[in-house]
Amino acid sequence: MTRVLLISAIATGVSLAACNPAAPESPARDSDAPATVITPTRKADLPGAVRAVVLTARPGMIVSEAELKEREGRRYYDVEGRMPDGSDIELDLLETPSGWKVVEVQRDVAWDRVPNRVRAAAGGARAGFTPVRVIESTQADDGSVIYELFAEGQPATPALEVRVVDGRAEVLKEAWPH
Repeated sequence: MTRVLLISAIATGVSLAACNPAAPESPARDSDAPATVITPTRKADLPGAVRAVVLTARPGMIVSEAELKEREGRRYYDVEGRMPDGSDIELDLLETPSGWKVVEVQRDVAWDRVPNRVRAAAGGARAGFTPVRVIESTQADDGSVIYELFAEGQPATPALEVRVVDGRAEVLKEAWPH
C-alpha cells in the first residue's frame, strides 16, 4: 500500500504528509554523521590521566566542561575550557593503548578570519557557500589544520572540511576521523 501511495504521490506531485497527517515528523539530523554515544562528564569527574594530559598540553587551561564520546570503536574526551589569555579552547583526546593522547586542538573562528586559501578552496567546492560556524582544528600528529565549515541547519556534521598542510588547502572527500 505504501509503495502505491508513493508512486501515486510522485506521479501527481501530492505530498505524502497530506495522505497521512498522523505520521510524526522525523527530527532533523545530519545524514552522514557517524553514530556517537555522548556521556557528559562533570569536571570533578574527569579522570586524572585525562586532566594530566590536558594540563601538560595547555598549561594553565581552566576546564569548564567535558564529554566522553564513543564512535566507530574509538573513545574520546572532548575537554573545553579557557586559557589564561581568555581564549576558549577545546582539546580532543583519543584513548590509545599507551593512554590518552591529544589529537586535536580546536577553537571557533570567524569566517572572515579564515585564510584566503581555505576560503578559495571552499568556494571552488561549493560556489557561494558561507558557513554559519567555522571550527579550526590543529592536528597534534602533523600540525595540519582542518577547517570544519558548518551549514545552516546542519549543526552536527560539517558541510565541508578543508585541510591545510604544507601551505596547500584541499577540500576533503571524506570526513576527518577525529
